[in-house]
Amino acid sequence: MSDTVAALLAARAGDDSEGLRFEGATWTWREVVAECRRRAGLLESLRRPGPFHVGVLMENTPEHLFLIGGAALAGATVVGVNPTMRGEVLAASVRRTDCQALVVAPELAGILDGLDLGVDADRILVGDGDAYAARVAAAPPASGPAPGPETLLMLIFTSGSTGAPKAVRMTQGRAARLATRAAFTSDDVLYCAMPMFHGHALAASVFPSFATGATLVLRRRFSASAWLDDVRHHGATFFSTVGRALAFVLATPPSPHDRDHRLRFVLAPESSAADIRAFSERFGVPVIEGYGSSENAVVLAPFPGTPPGSLGLPLPGSDVAVVDPATGEECPRARFDASGRLLNASECIGEIVGRNCAANFEGYYGDPEADATRVRDGWYWTGDLAYRDEDGYFWFAGRGGDWIRVDSENFTPAPIERILARMPGVAGVAVYGVPDARTGDQVMATLEMEEGVEFDPDAFAAFLEAQRDLGPKWVPRYVRVTERLPLTGTNKVHKPVLRAARWETTDPVWWRPPRSGTYRRFTAADAEALRAEFAEHGRLALLEAPS
Repeated sequence: MSDTVAALLAARAGDDSEGLRFEGATWTWREVVAECRRRAGLLESLRRPGPFHVGVLMENTPEHLFLIGGAALAGATVVGVNPTMRGEVLAASVRRTDCQALVVAPELAGILDGLDLGVDADRILVGDGDAYAARVAAAPPASGPAPGPETLLMLIFTSGSTGAPKAVRMTQGRAARLATRAAFTSDDVLYCAMPMFHGHALAASVFPSFATGATLVLRRRFSASAWLDDVRHHGATFFSTVGRALAFVLATPPSPHDRDHRLRFVLAPESSAADIRAFSERFGVPVIEGYGSSENAVVLAPFPGTPPGSLGLPLPGSDVAVVDPATGEECPRARFDASGRLLNASECIGEIVGRNCAANFEGYYGDPEADATRVRDGWYWTGDLAYRDEDGYFWFAGRGGDWIRVDSENFTPAPIERILARMPGVAGVAVYGVPDARTGDQVMATLEMEEGVEFDPDAFAAFLEAQRDLGPKWVPRYVRVTERLPLTGTNKVHKPVLRAARWETTDPVWWRPPRSGTYRRFTAADAEALRAEFAEHGRLALLEAPS
């Protein structure tokens, strides 16, 4: 019975069909499983008493895949370390997940310099080269007991309201269930350009390929300019993404080959309705959106008849509602005027809650307080905001609290604020998320400068460029400069006031237009153009909803 990822892999051990492609090289499934078994031996040779956790800091490469498969066979847990993390955020993530060893790609080894990872130096392996290959070859075969469905397979990082990353637990049983739901066959070719440290790529492409014998195509990292050539070259039948990837592809010049491909459908949650429509029209392929998360407790699916832009409806048997967090009562349905403007945002927007879904949540590793924020009174609280229309369809309305989500990644303001506070002349700083016109959020910072110091946008951009621990998605899109940050009665920065104002303020605001590394003044014309972009993508309600 294939109730574990280890069993799914074992079933592929005699399969001589093509299993993996990467940068011109190919492996049969028989060869993939053999490589995974060698990594299982390597991981078992590294095992010490305590949680059998191994960090993997890599982009999408065969070695990354072999380590995930090896961990499944050895009963180990892969801690997927996000390579966009930097500095203490990265180090704390490794320490807090009790990694016994860490395997790092050679091109990423430099970002570990000077960090206290809590891992002995001789147990940090560079996953390439002759020395590593020799160590893999010398490791005896894994001989431990077969893992069960309850065996922890992955820890997948997300972010919490304190700024410290949280690690979502994924057992072998949950991963196997996700894999066996997939509607693929051995004739499919799954193009995986989303990172394997994230649950989306694992659930949408990697584990389903184990279950069905479909060919998995790995790309080291997503490239919009290479996407169509790759899809055509490999004869891909499926592609999955999160966030703005569709927009990046749509920004590439049209080609006579736009519809000359084998794609059957694209999975693209958190894409804007306009991008989904334009992508489908240009490339002639259906795009499926829906709603889910690494925690996998609440899933909303775009069943037939779902309006464009909606998250869809709950899976059969799931009791999902939009709830007012203050009262625990279900919010009233949304009302609209003739032009489609949301009329009762203040009362219809609430948190997406699974009222019979808590058992689907396997918890965060070593963080009972974070567990408690998700499961309260037997309900699972997603932390995401939505409203429902009269037909019951869910519509995304933003993130609760201080969460910021840019290009499908969650993070919180505190680490960014600590970095910006280093800049000479800055007396105070507040960072928060504001809506993006297409999908998710953008980062906005409000700065209070020291007396007599003027904000210099060029110096600010240069400062950001020099900060090694500033993640690439943490860079502020908007910067507001104010004489005094608003404070609460206890002298804490009152972010709701800033978040509600966004860029609509009499204070000077600078912004970094897309694909630009410099900041310029945000003008009234910019504000009008941005509002039109929100309207184009069906997200104008986010500017009118309470923050």
